[in-house]
Amino acid sequence: MPPASTPEPAARILVVEDERALAGMVAAYLSKAGYETTVVHTGPDALAAVREHSPDVVVLDLGLPGLDGIEVCRQIRTFSDCYILVVTARTDEVDRLIGLSVGADDYVTKPFSVRELVARVQAVLRRPRTGSAARAYAPEPVWVFGDLHIDSAGLEVHLAGERVDLTPIQRDLLITLASRPRNAFSRRQLIEEVWGGGWVGDEHLVDSHIAHLRRKIGDDPETARYITTVRGVGYRMGQG
Repeated sequence: MPPASTPEPAARILVVEDERALAGMVAAYLSKAGYETTVVHTGPDALAAVREHSPDVVVLDLGLPGLDGIEVCRQIRTFSDCYILVVTARTDEVDRLIGLSVGADDYVTKPFSVRELVARVQAVLRRPRTGSAARAYAPEPVWVFGDLHIDSAGLEVHLAGERVDLTPIQRDLLITLASRPRNAFSRRQLIEEVWGGGWVGDEHLVDSHIAHLRRKIGDDPETARYITTVRGVGYRMGQG
């Protein structure tokens, strides 16, 4: 009789939300979907919980007591590569971009459907953190575009010899573009490569991540040495 297969451990989700009723509802839906769920209600508790539980996904409200969600997100990114899904009642674009610039992977705005939020969590968990899909196209382990060196195997990026600290999304976007430098990628193609085919949401999220990626690699959109905007299509790797 063959040995029974060991079931994969449930993904760990940390819900950070100061509205206790909403936090409980989100946690209940996530637990029903099969996830191991922890709930905290303040910024400092969120940082402690990430260190203690090493979650796969953090559902992070921006309006938190003790430490706001933007700062919590920034600090998490100094020691964890978990997915961060920002939840905010702030609807202006500036807050969305600030959240993404400090390392959030996606955002939803209040009010939202809890079922949609669970679907977002499921979609982000299907996305590989390794950039393996992009590396499958790599003819060489390292791509060179002028001063920009992209190590697809080591998952590192260097600019003029200095290591560039990128978020996982930014790194995987760059690897995807570099893997097929002659291709013009649409936003949908980049989402399927980087976020995964099950992702749902605003495709202009790609533009926000590209803007922050350009800033980190010193790429002026006007000259576009490294990332070129293809009007009416999306983006392509520049020549460096």
